[in-house]
Amino acid sequence: MTQRVRTRSALAAGVLGSLLLAGIGGFAMFGTVGAPDTDPTTAEASSANSFAIASPEGSTPTLETRAVKVERGDTLMKLLTKNQVDKREAHAAIEALSEVYDPRRMQIGQLFELSLEDPADTKTSPSLVSLSFKADPVRTIQVRYTDDGAYTADVKEKALQRGDAFGAGTIRSSLYVAAVDAGIPVAVLHDMIRIFSFDVDFQRDIQKGDRFEVLYDEQRTGDGTLVRTGDITYAAMTLSGKALAYFRYTPKNGVTDYFDRKGQSVRKTLMRTPVNGARLSSGFGKRKHPILGYTKMHRGTDFAAPTGTPIMAAGDGVIDYIGRNGSYGKYIRIRHNSTYKTAYAHMSGYKRGLTKGSRVKQGQTIGYIGSTGRSTGPHLHYEVLENGRQRNPMSVKLPAGEKLKGNELKRFAALLPALEQRIAVSRDDNTLVAAQSD
Repeated sequence: MTQRVRTRSALAAGVLGSLLLAGIGGFAMFGTVGAPDTDPTTAEASSANSFAIASPEGSTPTLETRAVKVERGDTLMKLLTKNQVDKREAHAAIEALSEVYDPRRMQIGQLFELSLEDPADTKTSPSLVSLSFKADPVRTIQVRYTDDGAYTADVKEKALQRGDAFGAGTIRSSLYVAAVDAGIPVAVLHDMIRIFSFDVDFQRDIQKGDRFEVLYDEQRTGDGTLVRTGDITYAAMTLSGKALAYFRYTPKNGVTDYFDRKGQSVRKTLMRTPVNGARLSSGFGKRKHPILGYTKMHRGTDFAAPTGTPIMAAGDGVIDYIGRNGSYGKYIRIRHNSTYKTAYAHMSGYKRGLTKGSRVKQGQTIGYIGSTGRSTGPHLHYEVLENGRQRNPMSVKLPAGEKLKGNELKRFAALLPALEQRIAVSRDDNTLVAAQSD
């Protein structure tokens, strides 16, 4: 082990300079532990820095290993100094760690292992030799003091195994409940809803007895721990006897989409439901106005959802109006082509950076659910305008998306048999597991 003279005033210029700039007393930059973060940034490789600390002569140190647990309100600086690590060494170690991991991602209950060199001089606090911890199910990180007189951070990653995951179910009460019962992750369910949002009104079209199935990617560690889910490969729904099935495919233009067996893209000019997880609270047509009190034509569709729920652009286009618009409150209108426009009203706010003339992509967040203007509660009032006339978003016939042709269609068709074999194998495995669990 390298010995270090712990002269409190002797720090390398790099560390001393950063401390003078940041101020030793606070270290607010290192964050306070709050709610757990389940999606840490993946580091691609080990990295090092040059935070040097001057050191020893003369004493015979002993090495102590401590396992310490993160408590509510802890920062990494606080955790280290509670264990008698000198602030200057703690700062240098944290600076090295920050190259590969954000210390603010620490979770309550997370374990850190500290190796401390305890000098014979009892008036001197122990030196930090290393700290190590499990950042997530894949990565273990160690920060150690090297012979070069600096702290360096090393990252070790477990190899991940990629495979198919399959879920299927019959709707008894709701799609959400059926999907959760089938073990389908919520993120995958949201992606599946997005795929079918061009064809399906999830408030009216879903009936008891309807079925669904989905094949998607997942990655696990060698011991079987699920780390992350990936893209949907295949999704199908049978609604009132009508079957819809789509397969993930990337044409030569590089734009990945979902296509039926004939090569027709699921994507339409516009989405019927530009907000996820919302409840259809009022349809298109005549109704008694909830504020005005008399019967009035309702020329859009209302989706109720909590304030702040993201609103998506229903299609590619250009914003031709953004701002307050009378009883509509905060309002955005998008021009999609020479025929279609869509409008979004009662918003609580707009996505930062959007202005009149901004180009937006289908599915891009443009604003957030609110209750501005003439409104009784948080919801989105959504309109589809065809040649300037408001049409029912749930029934207007929308132009179809891309259709694969020629060699592109042949290439897609050639991939289907192998893909359908994967689906069949996964379906059989899923049926076997379900039978064994009954």
